[in-house]
Amino acid sequence: MQTLADIGEDALIRRMVAGLKLDHRVIMGPGDDCAVVLPPMKGERLLLKTDTVVEGVHFTADTAPRLIGRKAMARVISDFAAMAATPCHALITLIAPPETPVKRVLGIYAGLRGMAEEYGVNIVGGETSRGDQMIITVSMTGTAPAKDWVSRNGAREGDFLFVTGQLGGSIRGKHLRFRPRVKEAHWIAANMPVKAMMDLSDGLAKDLPRMAACCDVGFQVVNEAVPRTRGCTLAQALGDGEDYELLLAVSPKMNMRVRDEWRAAFPELKLTMIGEFVAKGHGQALNGGGWEHFR
Repeated sequence: MQTLADIGEDALIRRMVAGLKLDHRVIMGPGDDCAVVLPPMKGERLLLKTDTVVEGVHFTADTAPRLIGRKAMARVISDFAAMAATPCHALITLIAPPETPVKRVLGIYAGLRGMAEEYGVNIVGGETSRGDQMIITVSMTGTAPAKDWVSRNGAREGDFLFVTGQLGGSIRGKHLRFRPRVKEAHWIAANMPVKAMMDLSDGLAKDLPRMAACCDVGFQVVNEAVPRTRGCTLAQALGDGEDYELLLAVSPKMNMRVRDEWRAAFPELKLTMIGEFVAKGHGQALNGGGWEHFR
């Protein structure tokens, strides 16, 4: 079986970028020292994000290569969804041991490309290097309307707490097959009085306190309302992490008919109210951990 040491960097890159599809926003893609792309349109803001997946942390040596690439790309796209933004251009950095089979790397790249094409993202370049373990970093640009992007720090006392989808059970495979909620986030920004939003990458027990801290408020969660993946306990729904669903703070002035409109627009995805934000010091603590990289 051919390895990276057998073919070298230049041949690997040629195989990875062969047939790459780029749209009109790209002036110069892979092959030069820098990519060249069109700037955001008038009235838009430029957003930047980078994220890394590491063998032994985010996937194992036995994980299907295509799913590794899919996850690496989808995690970054999910962060753009969290701000009701549109992902645009991606740079891929691949670190791998020289004895890595070429077939494995090309499979990872196929997963990256498939997810990128599905969400309208151009892969415009990147870097490769040798290392002791497989590491894939995706850096991405995106855009959002200047007045309509959503941060995680706008929640206020009295705002309602919502989540999309169901939580828990990521280790069963959901962490490799989740769908970034870009279309849903755009709908939320256009149709709901959303005050703050983020994606649930580290678990509700970790991410909700982060949002509350950003907003200088507390929170109260109705445990029975937390939507759980089939077979999951409340503790798993709170702490498993890697759900990549959206966590929202919504004004209490929201017309509740919006929930019926949501069901019509996304009949297969739940939108669940799980509690509300309260005054700082008057809420609860969520026990259940969540993911902590350096614990």
